Amino acid sequence: MEDQRKTEKIIEIENLFREFEDGTVAVDNVSFYVRKGEFITFLGPSGCGKTTTLRMIAGFDKPNGGRILLNGKDITDIPPNKRPINTVFQRYALFPHLNVFENIAFGLKLKKVKVTYEDKNKNTITKIEKLSKGEIAKKVEHALKMVDLEGFEKRSVSTLSGGQQQRVAIARAIVNEPKILLLDEPLGALDLKMRKDMQLELKKMHKKLGITFIYVTHDQEEALTMSDTIVVMKDGVIQQIGTPTDIYNEPKNSFVADFIGESNIFSGTIVGDKKVKFINHVFDCVDQFEKNEKVDVVVRPEDVVLLDEGKGQVDGKIVSSIFKGVHYEMVMMVGKTEIVIQDTVERKVGEKVSLDIKPDLIHIMEKEFSSNKYDGYITKKNTVCFGDGEFECDVTQLYPGSFVDEEGYLITAEGEKIDLTDVDVNVEVGLKDIEISDEQDVGGVSGNIVSMIYKGDHYQLIVRTDENEEDFVFDTEDTWNENDRVSVIIPKEKIKLSLKEEIKR
Repeated sequence: MEDQRKTEKIIEIENLFREFEDGTVAVDNVSFYVRKGEFITFLGPSGCGKTTTLRMIAGFDKPNGGRILLNGKDITDIPPNKRPINTVFQRYALFPHLNVFENIAFGLKLKKVKVTYEDKNKNTITKIEKLSKGEIAKKVEHALKMVDLEGFEKRSVSTLSGGQQQRVAIARAIVNEPKILLLDEPLGALDLKMRKDMQLELKKMHKKLGITFIYVTHDQEEALTMSDTIVVMKDGVIQQIGTPTDIYNEPKNSFVADFIGESNIFSGTIVGDKKVKFINHVFDCVDQFEKNEKVDVVVRPEDVVLLDEGKGQVDGKIVSSIFKGVHYEMVMMVGKTEIVIQDTVERKVGEKVSLDIKPDLIHIMEKEFSSNKYDGYITKKNTVCFGDGEFECDVTQLYPGSFVDEEGYLITAEGEKIDLTDVDVNVEVGLKDIEISDEQDVGGVSGNIVSMIYKGDHYQLIVRTDENEEDFVFDTEDTWNENDRVSVIIPKEKIKLSLKEEIKR
């Protein structure tokens, strides 16, 4: 039976919302809970809202909406120093002029506790007193033992390695006996080898302390190595919550699949009961979807088995092979589609091979995007405004059989004259109907590429505008870079318009 202590919810986040002064929404109605004694990690790219969420739990940042509950009590408006929560930052903020003991003891010297006495008349008297030197020394000694730094009391912090300084920062946090320890990318300043060592040390420390760890990182391997639970975030929204195994093996969408580890992501179609077609072949799978449904298919590189040509499900050719230390990473071309394979046995470049993928290793996901849909309106020039931009369009599709006269009015099939200025419309644009250019003034709107996911034979990009952060999602065979500044071009005939329901009635 699971330890009862670990089933208790110590932190509950309810519809947490944080908008900065410039209008940027950093955290968008996030809800989740943390169990007592759990090691939970917020994982996501820069700007996804993970650190802002952590700062709100710590009390350094105040939400615009929602609640934070600690053991069922609302602490949303309680200041940081009144919360039983301590934080370890990426920059450890140790005092260089104090030794290890003095750094750890610093907070204890300021701390005041309630002490109860009994006078000679047996009356109970309560006083607020500072901790004695003996009590402080005992607590510091215990904290140093927990982080394996016994005997370092008199050392100057400037003589310590990065890993040792990190342990001092953790000791300074745990010496106050917090119920929750928040860690904001605490390994970010360390070199690769020390990061790996400290990942294991932190996991051991967590078990030894038995307190709740809430950890922030953008490093997928770090999250998979240390966590009991991972919260994957993107654009201030939780994408998936689960164990490292669940997140890796059962990603909820293509963003999670692409962000966590290496993935082959393909566009597929369900063609029968537990049968999916991708890379121009029908595979058996274990996921149940509606027939003819368009889906995303994820296959991890280590789950593809290479066989001699003609002996597997699909034939192709090896076009690349790189030794990665424990395995070879090979790229196989099937038609125009690339498939990444990881295996301890190398197949040489130019070799014709066949692949085999077991049904339970093919993960099917609902397509996150099937088209772009916007609310828009028609201008007096018979163009359409949507997604922060203005585009040429064909307004006659709003009324079958209509045409536009010389004055710009729409004439219906019945001869009715309609001024479409400011008429609200639904706008839909397909994923293959958008182009981009690095020339800023050739499209209907400009923005930055904020996401780029490779899907075997094409990239799926998201361009986000500045004003209202509208997204344009589209597929392209061209290679771009994240953060490239581009303009969005949509051919007139590719913009589908329909009248809003209320207008139709």
